[in-house]
Amino acid sequence: MLGTQFTQGSPSWIDLGSPDPEAAAAFYGAVFGWEFQSAGPDAGGYGFFRQDGRTVAALGPLTEEGAHSAWTVYFQTSDADATQKAAAAAGGTVRVPAFDVMDAGRMACLTDPAGAEFAVWQPGAVKGLERTSSVNTLVWAELHVSEPESALAFYRTLFGWRWAGLETPDMTYRVVSTAEGDQEDASFGGVAELQGADEGPRWVPYFEVADADAVSHSVRGNGGSVLMPAADVPDVGRIARLADPDGAAFAVLKPVPMG
Repeated sequence: MLGTQFTQGSPSWIDLGSPDPEAAAAFYGAVFGWEFQSAGPDAGGYGFFRQDGRTVAALGPLTEEGAHSAWTVYFQTSDADATQKAAAAAGGTVRVPAFDVMDAGRMACLTDPAGAEFAVWQPGAVKGLERTSSVNTLVWAELHVSEPESALAFYRTLFGWRWAGLETPDMTYRVVSTAEGDQEDASFGGVAELQGADEGPRWVPYFEVADADAVSHSVRGNGGSVLMPAADVPDVGRIARLADPDGAAFAVLKPVPMG
C-alpha cells in the first residue's frame, strides 16, 4: 500500500504540468477540494496542492518544449545521477538531466523505452508527499504500455521492483511492489496493456475517492472528460478514468472496504 515512508523505487511525488496553472488549480480545487499554495516568487509558478495543510500533489507551468499537459509520477532514488545513467544504459531517454532543486532534493526527467514519461526524486529537505492513501489523495500508480514484461524489466534494472500477475477476463494485470519488505504490503501500483488504439504509453495516477460516480460528474461539470465511466472491479473497488480540461489523464478509485 502506498504510504509516505518512501523507499527506493516507491512513488514519492506527483505533479501536473499545465498550460494554464490558474485554471488547473481551480479545476482540481472544485473536484478534490485541494488548495493551491505557491512555492514562492522564485519558483517559476510552481506550487503545491494541499489538503488540511499537507502536500498531496504539485502543479506548475509546462516547461519542456513540445510538452503536453500531463501528470508526472516521481519515484524515489538514493542517487538521481546513477538512476539516470542506468535508465539511459537500459534503453530509456534522459529528457532533463539530473539537477538540484535548491535544497529540496535532486531530480531527473526520464522516459522509459516504451515511451512513458516519469521522473526520479532524490530527497533533500523535501522527502515527498505528506499524505497518501486517503480520500482525495494518491493511492496507486499505473503504467499503460504495449509490452508490460519488457517495461517491467527496465524498471527492475532501475529500482529492483517485484511484480505478481493477476488474471482478469481481459488481460494479465501486473501488481508492482518495491524491492524491500513483504511483497503485498509493498505494492504501490500496476502495469496494464494499452487500453485502446488512441492511448499512448503513460503513467496514470489514481486518487482515492469516497464516490467515483460523483467525482466523474464533477469532472464533467467542471470542463473535464470521462475516459471510462465508473465501473466495479471485483475485490478492488469502483474505478473511473478521467481527464482534466487540458487532457491530463488520471483515475479515481473507491476501494472496497478492508475486511
